[in-house]
Amino acid sequence: MAEQLDEQELENSLAESLAELVPDKGETVTQDAFAEVVDGALEAVGGRLLFKMQVEADGQRQHVAAASVGDGDQRQFLLLTLPVDGGALKVETAAKSTSPAAGIAAAYAGLMDVLQAAA
Repeated sequence: MAEQLDEQELENSLAESLAELVPDKGETVTQDAFAEVVDGALEAVGGRLLFKMQVEADGQRQHVAAASVGDGDQRQFLLLTLPVDGGALKVETAAKSTSPAAGIAAAYAGLMDVLQAAA
């Protein structure tokens, strides 16, 4: 239960702190604008960007970014989603997300860890 509370606090904290950076609905969100929002989010929580992309879900184009926060057993994976035509930023832990990108986040982080160790 405490883990879920921590996840919810993390999601809420990010969403609240980024509300000012998110363009209003109807304003097209460029990849650069989305990158600024994601960078602000990750800076606020000491996170690391894993990847970002643009996808179509339910007939709507969206920017999606996956990030990791924390290390080792305490590491959590986040998904940040923002419609290309503006609107609300959705922040959720990958564990609770139904997005296909959520399943990629942990695998991608593992690959990054291996590549970083080899470098």
